[in-house]
Amino acid sequence: MFRSPKTFFRVLAFAEAVSWTLLIGGMILRATNDLDIAVSIGGGIHGFVFLAYAATAVIVAKNQRWSAGPTSIAVISAVIPYATIPVDLWLKRTGRLDGPWRTVATEHPRDQSWHDRALRVLLNRPKLLGGGLAVGVVLVFVVLLIIGPPGG
Repeated sequence: MFRSPKTFFRVLAFAEAVSWTLLIGGMILRATNDLDIAVSIGGGIHGFVFLAYAATAVIVAKNQRWSAGPTSIAVISAVIPYATIPVDLWLKRTGRLDGPWRTVATEHPRDQSWHDRALRVLLNRPKLLGGGLAVGVVLVFVVLLIIGPPGG
């Protein structure tokens, strides 16, 4: 499904924006109709998608060899409602999302580092990568649920 970093990133950036809509809608329902459950549902979905988007941004940034600036902007954009969409458009326009997954080592000096080798191993095993990401996001999500909501 995610044959390129661009597709992977863009799908999650859009999903993050949609999850903001669910959270905001839940907040409106809570304020107008006393439906606390709406925030629990919208907030839960948003929290899960937020974590998945952040993980995606880091993986795509590593694959695309982004510097700390674009990587930070991509991750931080999830904190601002709907900001992942303009960030996605900016990354696309500047060519930072172009190119394939780096599944084979090249002559680039970074390809010799342990973390680039580890990324290639995972990219060559998409089921392992997807499963690992899913488990990691679920574990972080569960820990955050145990800790409780922000400000609560």
